[in-house]
Amino acid sequence: MDADRAAPGTSSDAPREGTSPLRYGVGMFGTSLPINLVKGSMLYVYVELLGLDAVVYATVYAVYGVLDALDNPVFGYLSDRTRSRWGRRRPYLVTGALVLAATTIALFSVPGPVADSAVGLAVWFAVFAITTEMADSLINASYGALLPELFSHERRRATANAVRQGAQLIALVIALALTPVLARNVLGTEGSTVGYGRLAVIFGVVSAVVILWMAFGVREDPALDAEPRPVFFRSVGQILSTSHFWTVGLVNACYGAAMALVLGGLQLYVHHTLGGSALDASILQLVVIVVSIGMLSVWAAVVRRKGAAWTWRLALPVAAVGFVPMYFATDLTTAILGGLSVAVGYSGLLATNDLVIARVLDADAARHGTHRSGLFLAAFGVLGRLNGLVTAGALASLALWFGYRSGTDPGPDPGQAFRVYLSLYPFALLVLGTAVSRFIRLPPAPQEAVAPYGPAVRPGEPGLEPGSEPGSEPGSERGVERGVEPGAGPDSGAGTAPVTR
Repeated sequence: MDADRAAPGTSSDAPREGTSPLRYGVGMFGTSLPINLVKGSMLYVYVELLGLDAVVYATVYAVYGVLDALDNPVFGYLSDRTRSRWGRRRPYLVTGALVLAATTIALFSVPGPVADSAVGLAVWFAVFAITTEMADSLINASYGALLPELFSHERRRATANAVRQGAQLIALVIALALTPVLARNVLGTEGSTVGYGRLAVIFGVVSAVVILWMAFGVREDPALDAEPRPVFFRSVGQILSTSHFWTVGLVNACYGAAMALVLGGLQLYVHHTLGGSALDASILQLVVIVVSIGMLSVWAAVVRRKGAAWTWRLALPVAAVGFVPMYFATDLTTAILGGLSVAVGYSGLLATNDLVIARVLDADAARHGTHRSGLFLAAFGVLGRLNGLVTAGALASLALWFGYRSGTDPGPDPGQAFRVYLSLYPFALLVLGTAVSRFIRLPPAPQEAVAPYGPAVRPGEPGLEPGSEPGSEPGSERGVERGVEPGAGPDSGAGTAPVTR
């Protein structure tokens, strides 16, 4: 098979080359900026500064996690079925960008009378935390679906994904690493929420502008409009019967939950465990993110040589082990050394997750004759977004085991509480993900497909699992990752494979 030809069952890349990988990828800066302010500072602002009880926070966050998981399939389904002069995905990107900006600003701008009322504060938190996450889901159901649809060849797709991840890491530098200093020393003062509110306004406006610029530069493939519209319950049934949904989805959920704990707890870890300042929190996060950016090119080179699946299986345990030094850190210097090890594994997962999930979406489109990337990604999101339950449980456990309830009632040993929260919990989640990953095989990369696994296996008929085409060796990645032409696409080593994100 020609290495430059799309896999059978997918549409040609020609109509979509008008979309720049750079313009598409930069959109992730806009999607990441406000939501990482939320993930990185919401716990600190509401529990530590405003005094919301940690158990109340955990309860709301659990409800928020369930609702967020349920709305994902709905948004993905609507996006897949939409046919308009603006395309399928653009209307939701535009709407979501405006709503996300407004709700992020409201979330961090709590009026004085509301902040003084325990009930009022809990209600305000619940309403705007949930609506902010819903807006984020609305955007990402469409934005994520565009990656496999706009760029059907894995090499071009990898370029777009590299831009995406680079844009995301820059957003992380600003929304995570710089936020403590900006909010507590530049735009506001220590112990006040004013700086966080001002940052929310800046981030919300910038985010909306970037997402809108990206959305109006996307050129969707009009040929996809001729495909049959997916039927909700039939599509959900087919997705749930796909083994990759459960295996890749579970690993993705473990990774997402681990990083959610880190994002939400790092400022508290620095404050209580290390006894550090806002500047210390910024320095630690900046080091981790900058090293992640630097390692991204290294991991990308490994992907080109060994394949995304092999690389992902390596990155997972590296990321898990990276959290061990964080448990033993006692000051900023030792925490930075631990953060370096976390950054190495985190960068590897960033370099591979989207590529692997995109392969699963390709196989689904080829098998069933319609692109329903939005719904499939949303189904993955159901598992991933349930990390809200993990976060809620982890936070509630601190109240149970360590007596930590809020900044005004921290319990006898908040330092140990957040030492466990930021190191042992993420380590355990990534170990679970590593174990599951060993049992997953992936469909081949798009330009490497060696058999028409779409048309050859009609929906509802028995046939070969993707990745088990004639010529592949059961249990070996050679048949899964390579095509029949040597050198066509990423090479892969021995073993079996998967990935996340």
